[in-house]
Amino acid sequence: MEWFWFASSDYWLSRLVFQRALAAVYLVAFLAAALQFRALIGSRGMLPVPRYLERVPFRAAPSVFHWHYSDRFFALCAWGGAALALALVAGAGDAVPLAVSMALWAVLWALYLSIVNVGQTWYGFGWESLLLETGFLAVFLGNEETAPPVLVLFLLRWLLFRVEFGAGLIKLRGDSCWRDLTCLYYHHETQPMPGPLSWFFHRLPRPLHRVETAANHVAQLAVPVLLFTPQPVASAAAGLIVVTQLWLVASGNFAWLNWLTIVLALSAVDGSMVAAPPVLPAPPLWFGVLVLAVTALVLGLSVRPARNLLSRHQAMNRSFDPLHLVNTYGAFGTVGRVRREIVIEGTEEATAHPGTVWREYGFRGKPGDVRRLPRQFAPYHLRLDWMMWFAALSPAYARSWFTPFVERLLEGDRDTLRLLGHNPFPDGPPAQIRARLYRYRFTTGEERRATGAWWHRTAERDFLPPTRLR
Repeated sequence: MEWFWFASSDYWLSRLVFQRALAAVYLVAFLAAALQFRALIGSRGMLPVPRYLERVPFRAAPSVFHWHYSDRFFALCAWGGAALALALVAGAGDAVPLAVSMALWAVLWALYLSIVNVGQTWYGFGWESLLLETGFLAVFLGNEETAPPVLVLFLLRWLLFRVEFGAGLIKLRGDSCWRDLTCLYYHHETQPMPGPLSWFFHRLPRPLHRVETAANHVAQLAVPVLLFTPQPVASAAAGLIVVTQLWLVASGNFAWLNWLTIVLALSAVDGSMVAAPPVLPAPPLWFGVLVLAVTALVLGLSVRPARNLLSRHQAMNRSFDPLHLVNTYGAFGTVGRVRREIVIEGTEEATAHPGTVWREYGFRGKPGDVRRLPRQFAPYHLRLDWMMWFAALSPAYARSWFTPFVERLLEGDRDTLRLLGHNPFPDGPPAQIRARLYRYRFTTGEERRATGAWWHRTAERDFLPPTRLR
């Protein structure tokens, strides 16, 4: 049909790369859900799904688990989502008719929406909504049976713009260190989960940190505007966003946030500059009508996020509808100057005294042992480790889950212990658990050479006094 002027074969390669890469991100997200849910939100988890469903109606949190929940069914959904994502990585979406391909992407989105909407505190991160919003738009990109619809490609750029521009605005409106270019004096050290190169980034000369900060402002406030300009400028802008995101990948662990932003940027690249596009047919009438309807829906739902961008009281990482169709994003409006960590210890002694021997639990990603180099986990998301960082900022972040967490350590719960990197009580649970708050900082180069330690830590106070099971 000639009237489908919004389809362009020039973006066939961009769509192919985007869809395969998005499916890979979905795969990581479903694997994280399958491997961690029992301890976090399972029937015997810290925040059980059945208890949550009793007080939250379907309309507030649409999810297949409102109709049925069991740990076995959740595992089936999570592993099924992983298998479907893997099939789409392998190209299943292009091997089936257009309607079937759309159905596969829709099922993937619905399954992950169902998980996020019962995930509670553990799924309150901005990249969950980002994956759902991106995944929803991917349903309407079509497959090899039709040229990519330009309107959906435009909506992907609008999403990328909100991710980057929102993050840039929240910084300028937030912490003064973003305006005086000093935030990166602290960020690499105090970020939620440092990576193996974070120590080296932190030790860069301070003038270079100021250049980093200024470059961040350009990348998030100026470059995104160029996404809406003609090619090849839009492709160049997308390339700059990819480069800045790879810099963030190298400097820390932010789950799949950076990788998904890269995937979005790739959708804005004109693939015809790399390879000659094939001649693809225009979309069928029903598909074009559906694309027009979805475009109108997304633009209508974009009013509140757009107002939020312009507001002096800008909120970040907020969903405006239970389906997470159009959201607002942003990160690090405030940068901590001091890093604090909660260290959890146990003892086999029934009564604590000054000579009690306490043994420390180790986490997989968050700092603990001062001699252990931080590891790279992203795009995989260690949910417990991230929430421990928030808990160290304020006990309010831990109010709902920390006590159940300690109880399961005292019970020697296997699912909970699987979330940790080191269990100092392999033969049975401890008699008592305590949590202490430490101040952490990266060692200097001289300290590193003398001690072999990446961190220096100083005990400050108790976070939880010695506790036992009743």
